[in-house]
Amino acid sequence: MKSYSAATGYTYQYVFHEIRKGRRGFTVGNEYVYLVSADRKTTFPLVIFIGRDAARGWSRQSGRELSGTEEYAAAKMRLFQALDEVENLAEERPDIQVEEAGLVELLARLDL
Repeated sequence: MKSYSAATGYTYQYVFHEIRKGRRGFTVGNEYVYLVSADRKTTFPLVIFIGRDAARGWSRQSGRELSGTEEYAAAKMRLFQALDEVENLAEERPDIQVEEAGLVELLARLDL
């Protein structure tokens, strides 16, 4: 279990739970599932979806394939972004999807 002090004032605890294949509409990709707690008593799943089209778009721009480790890093960066931005995350539980532009931005922060 790791902790993250979010810009919203909450200190969350989270752990990576699993990666699984997923679909949003006609888009297939990977779902990165984190178990998150805002109160240290209850946890809820927070899913970060990275579509295959977004990964392919990044690959076209960069000239190389996106590795699984790099995709995981982007998912974790998007998790932190959600923790920082969503005030009532435990109640809202948003469906977080990373589009191509978002993936490019997240990976640029990691100098990729």
